[in-house]
Parts: sequence; structure tokens; C-alpha cells
Amino acid sequence: MKVQVARHAGVCYGVERALKLADEAAATGRPVHTLGPLIHNPQAVEALRARGVEVAKVFDEAGEGILVIRTHGVDPAIIEAAAASGLEVVDATCPFVSSAQEAAQQLKADGYSIVIVGEADHPEVEGIVAHAGGDAIVVEEVSDIPAHLPSRKVGIVVQTTQSLERLNQVVAALLPRVSELKVHNTICSATGKRQSAAGELARGVDVMVVVGGHNSGNTTRLAEICRSVNARVHHVETAEELDPVWFRGAHSVGVTAGASTPDEQMAGVVAAIEAMTDDVSD
Repeated sequence: MKVQVARHAGVCYGVERALKLADEAAATGRPVHTLGPLIHNPQAVEALRARGVEVAKVFDEAGEGILVIRTHGVDPAIIEAAAASGLEVVDATCPFVSSAQEAAQQLKADGYSIVIVGEADHPEVEGIVAHAGGDAIVVEEVSDIPAHLPSRKVGIVVQTTQSLERLNQVVAALLPRVSELKVHNTICSATGKRQSAAGELARGVDVMVVVGGHNSGNTTRLAEICRSVNARVHHVETAEELDPVWFRGAHSVGVTAGASTPDEQMAGVVAAIEAMTDDVSD
């Protein structure tokens, strides 16, 4: 059984940077907390906890020491309040997320009604909404666009892990309804490359395995893209979730991983697939 890994897969720069910042904070020997899970990868978060980096739901739980802001970013008021409380704040917000936050802030200053294409309950989107002044409209699907828009001057910002297809659908739906539409395509380049490579590979293999947190939006979208072109797609976090039955009759398996998936996690899944006995393809 041939196993192929997508050309672009696995951990991205923003996640690598955040993990490095958290490790550096842990090395100080001071109490360290992340504000929410640093990334949407339970195994990576648990590995950080083993090194002394705990997760705080709100900054008050951190008490003292160092507070690391998660890759998804937060409301700037939270950073100010945490610093004022005496915590040393390390901002590990992904640079692409920071760009989306800045775009939303600028659109608000320029008088646009803001539409954010993304998941309303996702922490990245919550942070962008805060930078947009708190009154942005969040839409995940075209059907989420309200019947009444606040104005005919609309600006769009996108959750960094959304697909270009979804952005295009929202733009097409809004265009006839406004007099001015300004679009900031804030989908990160790493996300776009991973989505394209995953779809391309999924078309040419019998079975596709997507590796990453079940709570990871970007990994879930990779699985959705793969399922649109291949019926045999499985989303796993670790090699322990693999089932030999999935590969029965298969001659080729594709593997990709979300941008929040460390390389060693993806490598473990690849090795486990390769180690499976040949009889799964009989």
C-alpha cells in the first residue's frame, strides 16, 4: 500500500512561533499560563502542560507570572487588563490573525459596516469582532447574511482558516446588495496551500487521512475539502484512532495534517499506516 503525504501539510509558522514562545516562557521557571489552549491540538497542549505551561480560561486564573496569548488572538482590552494586573504578557497571536484584526480595525475607522466570514463561536473570530468595535456581522454561510444590512458600505474580513470558496460565495451574495464592498482576503497563505494540496492529493488516492485536533477549524476544513472529492476520508488526532478496516482494498493512501498539527504527530500516523499488514488491501 503506497502512502503519500500532501505537498503542504502540518504545522505552520504561526503555530511554530507560538510553541517556541511558550517553551521560552516555561524555561524561565516562573508560573506560565496560556489564555485558553495555545493551539487547537489537545496533544500539543498536554505536552505543554507537562513542561509546566497551564491553561487559564480567564486571565484572573493565572494569578502571577507569565500569560501567553493564544495563536487565535483576543480582545485587546483583555491584554491591557492582564498587563495592568501585573502579569507579563507574551503575545503569541499568529501574525496572519493580527493582520485580520488590523484590517477589521481599519474598516471600522473608515466607516464600513463589517462582515466577518467565519465561525461565530471561534476564539479567532471573537477577537476580530472585538477589534471591529463589537458590532460586526459574523457569517459562516451565505444563509447567515441578515435580510437587513446596517449600511450599503460594507467591508469584509475573513477568519484566517476559512476557504476561498466560502469567501467567494459571501462576496457574490453581498455584491448586488451594497453600493461599496471592500474585501480583505485575510485567509493565511499556509491555509490556502494546505487546502489546495489536500484536495489535489485526495482526488488521486483510494483513502485519505487527515491528522489534527478534532477541535481544530483548519483541520476540519481540510477534511471537508477532501470529502468533497473522495468518499473515503478519515479525520484522526493520533495513530491510535486508525482502523485497518478503512484501508481494506486500498492501494494508495494520502495523508495531510492541519496547520496546528506538529510534525511528529503527523509522522506517527504515517508510520502506523505504513506498518499495517498488507492484508488490508486484499
